[in-house]
Amino acid sequence: MLKKSKSRGLSDHQIDGERQGEVYASDMERVEGKKRFYIESYGCQMNFSDSEIVASILHEIGYSSTGNMDIADLILINTCSIREKAEETVRQRLREFDKIKLKHPGTIIGVLGCMAERLKKKFLEEEKLVDIVVGPDAYRDLPKLVAEADDGEKGINVILSREETYADISPIRLNSNGVTAFISIMRGCDNMCSFCVVPFTRGRERSRDAYSIVAEATDLFDRGYREVTLLGQNVDSYHWSHEESGESVNFAELLERVALVDPQLRVRFSTSHPKDITDQVLHTMAAYENICKYIHLPVQSGNSRILKKMNRTYDREWYMERVESIYRILPDCAISSDMIAGFCSETEEEHQDSLSIIEWSKYSMSYMFFYSERPGTLAARKYEDDIPLETKKRRLAEIIRIQQQVSYQHNKADLGKVFKVLIEGDSKKSAQHFKGRNSQNKMLVFPKLPGLSAGDYCHVKVTDFNSVTLIGEVFVQEKIHA
Repeated sequence: MLKKSKSRGLSDHQIDGERQGEVYASDMERVEGKKRFYIESYGCQMNFSDSEIVASILHEIGYSSTGNMDIADLILINTCSIREKAEETVRQRLREFDKIKLKHPGTIIGVLGCMAERLKKKFLEEEKLVDIVVGPDAYRDLPKLVAEADDGEKGINVILSREETYADISPIRLNSNGVTAFISIMRGCDNMCSFCVVPFTRGRERSRDAYSIVAEATDLFDRGYREVTLLGQNVDSYHWSHEESGESVNFAELLERVALVDPQLRVRFSTSHPKDITDQVLHTMAAYENICKYIHLPVQSGNSRILKKMNRTYDREWYMERVESIYRILPDCAISSDMIAGFCSETEEEHQDSLSIIEWSKYSMSYMFFYSERPGTLAARKYEDDIPLETKKRRLAEIIRIQQQVSYQHNKADLGKVFKVLIEGDSKKSAQHFKGRNSQNKMLVFPKLPGLSAGDYCHVKVTDFNSVTLIGEVFVQEKIHA
């Protein structure tokens, strides 16, 4: 589904159509000499993390953030190309931004991210909706491109890099609750899944140095944050080597280093690839209480022939063995997944395999889509998109229905259990209730008690539930340590 926000969303869950709230410095009308930028981000968590890097770069040249696009001197949209719907949404937003530019002719409009790289000059020359187009590896060039746009020039830099990791840039936390934060540990992807445009829009895989990652986690903890999520297109393939010393760090070792920052700092990660997640990672998770017992393990299809056609480099049996290993080493772990309905040539029998693996794997939740052909991908070049849209939608509805049933049973099994919860803030529906997640990444909502606040840990007993949320009450009233 499409995740969108005016800045960075705080939930791990991707949402469709709901805009998150924001916290900004007070928004006044346009003030001479003060520069403000407004940014919207769409797509994966990496895009939201990138927007925080962009905010840091803009801050260095005198820009501050605003949640009011009408007073912004610079309006940016950080885009996603993974599905056609995401691109359509971006085009619609650009047309809305264009109306603001008619009212305030000096406003600069810019497109960032994956869609910027894929469509490049189309935005500048054909549609003439934007002033600057900047790809994911070219954000350091923003000051120059913005200056050129100020002078009436159009700017573009979508060059992909084999080295850029932005390791030396301290992100400015947009829309921060002061409790949870993202840390990007790698960029790009070497997995050429036939349906996926990411390798073409984000470039080759490269890992950030381990020391800068631990330093960022330490700084966040010192500033009061109590949870970090390590981000990468495929975190399990993280591998960093120090050229001079020969020191080498894999993902399991990085995970341990971040966990050792402090026992009160929770550590999550996303996303894992079934072909790469190792028992070493699972044993590391088991060894540290503050490494959350939750793994996002996208399957995409439950059928081996379709998986081969997707170039996922594993089959159904391999995936099932990995799930079995997770539950064996981490009995209390929750697993979530991604599923694509109606990939090229998928039969009804193969669709049934996708339904059955949801039930077998007992996913706590899933991100579910029907196949959307993306230009330039292997699937677009080699395969016919031959499943009718009506069939895709019907299969997706069946996948969603099965997942809702499994999620309901997954949450039902938690009824009466007591979980350690990190309080993230007020519930969306009531200022009299807190919200927070347990180690398994499930959201719990519970009445406030005196002495507790965002960033505290507490024990919560589950008293009710639905397919997406656990409802409870504080079981141990005193604040607890991780």
